[in-house]
Amino acid sequence: MSELKIPKVTIPSLREKKAKGEKIVALTAYDYPTARLLDEAGVDLILVGDSLGMVVLGYEDTISVTMEDMLHHTKPVVRAAKRALVVGDMPYFSFHLSVEESVYNASRFLKEAGARAVKIEGASKRRLKLVEALVEAEIPVMGHVGLTPQSISHLGQFRVEGKVPSDAQKIREGAKNLEKAGAFSVILESIPMELARLITEDLTIPTIGIGAGSCCSGQILVFHDLVGFSNGYLPKFVKKYTDLHSIIIEAVKAYGDEVRLGSFPGDAHSYHLKEETLKKITGS
Repeated sequence: MSELKIPKVTIPSLREKKAKGEKIVALTAYDYPTARLLDEAGVDLILVGDSLGMVVLGYEDTISVTMEDMLHHTKPVVRAAKRALVVGDMPYFSFHLSVEESVYNASRFLKEAGARAVKIEGASKRRLKLVEALVEAEIPVMGHVGLTPQSISHLGQFRVEGKVPSDAQKIREGAKNLEKAGAFSVILESIPMELARLITEDLTIPTIGIGAGSCCSGQILVFHDLVGFSNGYLPKFVKKYTDLHSIIIEAVKAYGDEVRLGSFPGDAHSYHLKEETLKKITGS
């Protein structure tokens, strides 16, 4: 008897969700076991984000993340995801090169890692031309406006964007232009929810919010923030649904205590010889 096939989330099905008013659930993942759990839990879209640098690799920001880092971590996520759409995040300076080099780097996410799409930050004229070139090369693109973490050296600090009219209009136009260039969705990060509502109404493609309020077509969070698998600063927009940090520390402490006391491993967690086998070994 053949196994029941699970319908995969596709770019058209994400558009359908927006058209029907159904919310899109997205999270980040960077390894096989996490991606498998998210997929089983019904997440629609998994982003292998360059947040990898800060939450997994220990960097202070995302700037140090390389293409090889991203491809290495995208591959196991793709192997785990049977349903969710996997998007690879193009790291800093992988798409700031010539159009040809940038398209080649993006193609590696699809050809080598098996992702279904890539994400790039920004909506400058040059970035829009790149989106058009990627779409022409049959590489689906997720855009990203508002706070763009790869611009941290220019920004100086992470902050809410679009709070003054000129900045808000620039972000709004950038999102519209990304849709015109062929992006299949756009992430709205750290912007006022009223602006996110206007952008979501402007576009036919889905908006995925992170710190952009509830009016977006869907939401995304960093997995480690969602489950409390970190002990650092969390932005206002993060809701921590559990506290894995404390749970894991308590489990490891309990294990350490039992090892030091000699109570682990006990008989229940040990292998045993049959009595006759032991006698043959000892000669008794």
